[in-house]
Amino acid sequence: MEAMEDDSSEVKDDHNHNYCGGKVRAVLSSQVPDGVGAPEPVCPTVPGGEPAKRQAKPWSGSPLGSKFMDSDTGSESSEVSEPDCSAASTEDKFRLDSTSKFLLNAMAVEDYRKNHWPNLEEAIDRLLIQNLSDHISVSYAQIYGYVYKCVCQQHSELLYSDLTSKISAHLQQVSTQLQASPTENLIENFNIALTEYLASLQCIIPVFIYLNKFYIESKLNRDLKEDLMKLFADHVAEEHLSKLMPLLIKAHSMPFQVQPSTMASVVKGLHSLRPEWAQLAPALFSSFIPQIHPPAVESQLPDYADRDRKLQMELSMNGFPRGDQSRKRASEDS
Repeated sequence: MEAMEDDSSEVKDDHNHNYCGGKVRAVLSSQVPDGVGAPEPVCPTVPGGEPAKRQAKPWSGSPLGSKFMDSDTGSESSEVSEPDCSAASTEDKFRLDSTSKFLLNAMAVEDYRKNHWPNLEEAIDRLLIQNLSDHISVSYAQIYGYVYKCVCQQHSELLYSDLTSKISAHLQQVSTQLQASPTENLIENFNIALTEYLASLQCIIPVFIYLNKFYIESKLNRDLKEDLMKLFADHVAEEHLSKLMPLLIKAHSMPFQVQPSTMASVVKGLHSLRPEWAQLAPALFSSFIPQIHPPAVESQLPDYADRDRKLQMELSMNGFPRGDQSRKRASEDS
């Protein structure tokens, strides 16, 4: 009896409470008296008389589907789950994401056209047409914010195209106004147009600095100021250069026919737009911009002295005296 108790103490159920250990059945059968039938197995039976199969639990260690691990022996069963449909689901999800991105991009472009660009266009108009009687304030922080949002929403190319088109249209109007200007006022009016445009660029370029840094410089390998100056050269200066250059040469030969500050501003402005234009009138440009002529050489010093004497004679003939010569140091020979 004590042996039975000791052996029965080894009966342990698994986590599913299956009391079907082979050792338990052997001990019980050895202790049953002769003539008594073997005890019924503790495991439940199905209606067909066969013992119920042991419950299996899923095993997640295999990447090829879910195998099952036997609850008692720990061996893998041969049952494999059906194929996974994750690949098809991923493809469908990718298609949905692409469609969603396309719709979101279309909505973003529409939002740019309705909300962002109209505000920027209005601000550019105010900066280009600087009317002293117009005291409407312009919020540079707000303009910068619109530009920042447009660049972040991948509208840099669209914004750059709209900006250059807007400024080009303005410069075409300026060119039309200069064509209607009288010949004697062309130099002065050209100087006013150039000065106003340069002043406008001083306000436009800083608020579009984000576009310049992350699109024009990085992708186009150019600079916003250079592009906008080129627009003025193409639409305004080049259109009137054939009329403007003879007037400048004539005004340079007749002192004070045009204000010296105006002459200097126009000549320097033309040189900044296209440096090669200096070759059309080297004498004119060299009077306001250094290093237009080639470097001086020693063999040509007498020629330079003759030019200086001729210039002094022309000035004295036009009423410009040489000044008081009484305080000039006397030569050693006298």
